[in-house]
Amino acid sequence: MLIAVPKEILSGENRVALIPSSISALVKAGLEVVVESGAGAGCFYDDKAYEEAGAKIAPTADALYQSADILFKVRPPESGEVEKLRDGTTLICLMDAFFRLDLMEQLAARKISGFGLEFVPRISRAQSMDVLSSMAAIAGYRAVIEAAELLPKYFPMLMTSAGTITPAKVFVIGAGVAGLMAIATAKRLGAVVEAYDTRPAVKEQVESVGAKFIEFDLETEDAEGAGGYAKAQSDDFYKKQQEQMKAKVATVDVVVTTAAIPGKQAPVLITDEMLQAMQPGSVIVDLAAERGGNTEGAVANEIVEKHGVRIVGYTDYPSRSSVHASQLFAKNITTFLLNMVKEGEFSIDLEDEIVKGSLLVHDGQVVHEMIKPLMEQKGE
Repeated sequence: MLIAVPKEILSGENRVALIPSSISALVKAGLEVVVESGAGAGCFYDDKAYEEAGAKIAPTADALYQSADILFKVRPPESGEVEKLRDGTTLICLMDAFFRLDLMEQLAARKISGFGLEFVPRISRAQSMDVLSSMAAIAGYRAVIEAAELLPKYFPMLMTSAGTITPAKVFVIGAGVAGLMAIATAKRLGAVVEAYDTRPAVKEQVESVGAKFIEFDLETEDAEGAGGYAKAQSDDFYKKQQEQMKAKVATVDVVVTTAAIPGKQAPVLITDEMLQAMQPGSVIVDLAAERGGNTEGAVANEIVEKHGVRIVGYTDYPSRSSVHASQLFAKNITTFLLNMVKEGEFSIDLEDEIVKGSLLVHDGQVVHEMIKPLMEQKGE
């Protein structure tokens, strides 16, 4: 059974799905590994490091795709990559399946078994496979570093001969993995940190990393969905939330927004009216910009300025920390695969909760319970 690791072709993507130190576990399990030449360059692993770890090097992507039994990728296949795969190959990567229904059709047509790592269930047994949490932690950290770079103020309190500098005030919206890492990072940099989440259950977690938990006068009993994610709420809920949030954002220097709903566009939490109330020079880092953003006017992969507030919409924070992002991704994907390998043989056990929860396409059909209805709607 041969595992192939191609170079990511999406512009600006510096991660690689497998690093040299992760190869030994796969070889020990009776698997072979082949890596496209230059695949690790974006995170400073050369071909020699892969060879010394036990992998073979393929000179071109075409040669690698044609030999693969299992393909490891970070990003979903881009145009032309699916056509290179042999029928019946297994593909494991982040699929972005809700927004890539055409890709699901392509994979099904080629009888490719496609696993989406973003669908790995959040259960204890799968914690070491949780790519979303690994990447979200990096995004939360980098968001605060980006804000500190752009904010025309110090983050920490400083007592100098010229006077005392008061600490920056940071407000984090959303206390998932990214939000909690943003809180912890801002706190380490010396800021005064507050955080808000529609799920009251996260209050203890917020306080444990050094922030004050802000509560608004809203009905939040039904705010948490499957896997601990926030649920989409009514328009009336978001309107009331915005009204109460306006007073809060007007008092802070930095806002980090992380609110995302799986399979949907991001809810708008910060309106243009709220931006006008903020202090000139303030910074918003919108981690939901790829799906429209939590901030009115956010643009994916750009920094825009509105009413004196800079809104950062970068979507590639894990790629900007490519060494550690690749290290974590490689551990996640390797553990995920080895869960399906017994005595050197790979098998897809549909009775396994992890396998069933993340398998999107199999035997020529879209099989995931959350994606099938979308495919049916698409066909109508």
